[in-house]
Amino acid sequence: MIAVLFAAAAISAACDLERPTGQPGCAREAVDALPMNAIQVIGTHNSYKLAIAPNEWRAIHAFSAREADAIDYGHPALKVQLDRGARQLEIDLAYDPDVGRFADPLGYRNAGAAVAPYDFAPLKKPGLKVLHEPSVDYRSVCPLFKDCLADIRAWSTAHPDHVPILILLNLKEGGLKLPGATVAPPFDARAMDQIDAEIRSVFPETALITPDQVQGKHETLRDAAEAGAWPKLKRARGRVMFALDCPPDQVARYRGGRKVLEGRVAFVNIDPASPAAAYITLNEVPALSERIAAAVKAGFIVRTRADADTWEARRNDTARQAAAFASGAQYVSTDYMTPDIRFSAYAVSLPGGGTARLSPVPPDR
Repeated sequence: MIAVLFAAAAISAACDLERPTGQPGCAREAVDALPMNAIQVIGTHNSYKLAIAPNEWRAIHAFSAREADAIDYGHPALKVQLDRGARQLEIDLAYDPDVGRFADPLGYRNAGAAVAPYDFAPLKKPGLKVLHEPSVDYRSVCPLFKDCLADIRAWSTAHPDHVPILILLNLKEGGLKLPGATVAPPFDARAMDQIDAEIRSVFPETALITPDQVQGKHETLRDAAEAGAWPKLKRARGRVMFALDCPPDQVARYRGGRKVLEGRVAFVNIDPASPAAAYITLNEVPALSERIAAAVKAGFIVRTRADADTWEARRNDTARQAAAFASGAQYVSTDYMTPDIRFSAYAVSLPGGGTARLSPVPPDR
């Protein structure tokens, strides 16, 4: 704790931790001595998602205006988001053991002659697929997981001094209960192994921050997090870490019979009392702000959300994002790094500017 506070005290509140060189009160040596869990950055939610085609969206809206409004957003290419300062991305995966299951979605078929074009060729290739909902919200900037990974890897290699990027993974199972809807199969043991295999096919160990690296010689990952074993920024720059933001049953399938997360690439969102705890998703601010601050102080990495379901953007309401930043969560996610002018001027940027700042809630170690 003393070392963290000493390093932080030498850094100006206005310091951009990703670009410390040349900034007053932003000494590179002091910045690089910080643990990676002492920072705060912005990320994006459902980072791969393209907007739904207008005529398909109108069909959803006729069925449920509320549901349609909640998914009425989209993002540019991943590299564009990274260029804008996103240091957390979220990718939804679907398992496709038969290959081609997701290449003929219900919404596209029902749209008729007015349907907006979409290239389904990637969805006919082997590999994990990237989409929000397989029947009506399937358009993606990178339909193949490996292609998403390759885009991130290329950007990271070209920007070796970036602070660590968190990549959240949601695992899509099931589907709409409608005739002709596509159903995503469960992620079984083979599918869980495929997640790691596809990541490792693109990212070498030296480009990753993994549970085993953080755990080191500690008995559990939780012990390591609470002991402040996260890499310092000097070592963490240019690397990415993955985390499964999934319900307990999926987390259990990913862990298998492991005591912690031995050999796995991704951290998992899990109860802080678990031996596998190091990362936590706590999205609901301000309701969970105290829990977030306590988790950050205890040494965990936390992701929260500045907005959800387009509601803040429609009202130009910044209260939730202010609570998110004040909570101390290291990764604050948004759908609006830039405004959607259909709704308002609402947008999210890091307080004080820049790409990375000190978290207002420092870890105890």
